[in-house]
Amino acid sequence: MKKALTVFRSALIIFAVALAIHAQTKTPASNKGASPQQMVKMVKDYYAAYEKKDWSLMEPILAAGFTFTSPAGDDHINLDLYKKRCWPNAYKTKKFDLEKIIIDGDEAYVTYNGWTTDGKLFRNTELFKFKGGKIISNECFFGTGVSFPNNTNPGK
Repeated sequence: MKKALTVFRSALIIFAVALAIHAQTKTPASNKGASPQQMVKMVKDYYAAYEKKDWSLMEPILAAGFTFTSPAGDDHINLDLYKKRCWPNAYKTKKFDLEKIIIDGDEAYVTYNGWTTDGKLFRNTELFKFKGGKIISNECFFGTGVSFPNNTNPGK
């Protein structure tokens, strides 16, 4: 019985050490200052900026060096091009219903249903990455419905 208890304690210690190591790898130093709750708030603020058509709500949550990627030909475009090419979508976007937000370390996965001002549904998943307490990148994966409400991609 004593030997079984010793084996159990050893296994418990190994599990605790492994769990601590795993927890450290899930909270990278690059995301100083942003708790999971703050990351969720920034994600919600990102979509609220589109609903309210207010760029000033977007500026404080986007990091210097922000990039955006989507299947519409946007390959890590910078903030200036994002504002020029993608922000006009705000004026054709009525609402977002955020279905799921999953925080994993310095990343947030978001799946949502969105509606255009003319009532069309679009459903996407986006991967946000955070650095220094702000959003450093957004990678959008188009789902069903309208893939993006405003065709502002100059390549088309």
